Amino acid sequence: MSDFDALLGEWTVEASIAPGATGRTVCERLEGDAFVVLRSYAPDPAPDSVWLIGGDDSSREGTALYHDTRGVSRVYGTSLVDGVWRLWRDAPGFAQRFTGTLAADGRTISGAWELSTDNATWRHDFDLTYTRTG
Repeated sequence: MSDFDALLGEWTVEASIAPGATGRTVCERLEGDAFVVLRSYAPDPAPDSVWLIGGDDSSREGTALYHDTRGVSRVYGTSLVDGVWRLWRDAPGFAQRFTGTLAADGRTISGAWELSTDNATWRHDFDLTYTRTG
């Protein structure tokens, strides 16, 4: 789980689907080093959400549990290797994936979500930019 240390702290978040609006994400450790929790506070009408990331001692990949204020809950795979953060979900009829690149100075993450409704053809959904505060 040490790979996810790069996410720790507070971030402002901008999404291409809500130009000019910003949200806030706080990322911290939970239960020592066992888990990482990301709490995101989004501008209306987007939902606030919580991500709980945990891992397996034998792998650099982890599992991310997602829940938001709409009542949506999902399970994703995740990794953060060599400055590239990935999340993926291969559910039938609604697969998703995110790829974000951490800047060399650790101050920004630029990424995009993609989705697939047939689990074969992918389309761009929206861009996200995280900027570290403080």
